[in-house]
Amino acid sequence: MSETAPRPRRQEQEAASDEVTEVAPGVLRLMLPLVGLTGLGHVNCYALEDDRGFALVDPGMMGPVNWKRLRRRLDAAGIPLKRVHTVVVTHSHPDHFGGAGFLRRESGAEIVTHRWFRTWFDPAEPPDVDPAELPPMEVPIGRQPWGGEGFQMPWKRRLGLKASRWFPKLMGTPQPSVRLTDAEPIRLARREWVAVHTPGHTADHLCLYDPTEGTMLSGDHVLPSITPHISGLTGVDPLLEFFNSLDKVAAFADTRTVLPAHGHPFPDLQGRVADIKRHHVERLDLLRATSADLGRPATVMEMSTYLFSARAQGQMADSETYAHLEHLRHAGKADRLERDGGFEYLVHH
Repeated sequence: MSETAPRPRRQEQEAASDEVTEVAPGVLRLMLPLVGLTGLGHVNCYALEDDRGFALVDPGMMGPVNWKRLRRRLDAAGIPLKRVHTVVVTHSHPDHFGGAGFLRRESGAEIVTHRWFRTWFDPAEPPDVDPAELPPMEVPIGRQPWGGEGFQMPWKRRLGLKASRWFPKLMGTPQPSVRLTDAEPIRLARREWVAVHTPGHTADHLCLYDPTEGTMLSGDHVLPSITPHISGLTGVDPLLEFFNSLDKVAAFADTRTVLPAHGHPFPDLQGRVADIKRHHVERLDLLRATSADLGRPATVMEMSTYLFSARAQGQMADSETYAHLEHLRHAGKADRLERDGGFEYLVHH
């Protein structure tokens, strides 16, 4: 009986290295550990130096333990805390915004996000934004619209999120002081960068492009060896938004260096965008073939078992399957039936 070979480790799963490297002119990469997040071993925090000091992009998870880890990385890079003047948060997931509140409190740093930034456990509407403009919030717990159960969060994390709501200063919950719109310029590392709104992974996802050096800070939007999670809960058709956002960044044809939030920097933005789009098109094709083989409507949870491995099953797999099925429905390529408080889908073929 042969043994199945283990899957090769993806870049994004690698443990954080202590090494501090310059990955673009005036841009340092500091890898911060991620503990307890499935499929990820680190988040890249980028330090952009200018005459005033440093801007940090995505300063890791919230909580005192992660704050100490961030401080150790800053010390290793020779960055005094008092010289951190800006924190850029690419999107509203805790492994990206977690250290921002602490930095604001300790150094007075500005917190820069997209104008739609908000968190599901602190869903206050952003100032100066029409509530009708805001997409729905992704709420990963509780009964889901397709009929499945939400994410069963470990009690320690539930307690931490409650603490972040009750004691935001203690947990470092960020309050943005600068909210960027699409195409708005921002000066970092002694040059102008352009805000690029890239909804899909989250509704508020923000990339930054540097036309001088051809550098794209891509957050989770474009990763080197995995695709970001696309939830069906963040808009009418999040997968379509993701496809459009991929085309949007690929149009920056002069990009020479992509700096992702997980994994290593890489050069070929257009090639990686094509790979990611191909991956999702293959999933859509698989749903068509699966529906044809079944010959009947099926639930999101059943369809998910054909898209994801047994060990990947759960709320995230279901929500991404839901995003793909809703994309097909909005394109007129699937029918949705409501049964027993949930949805079933029949994909056209």
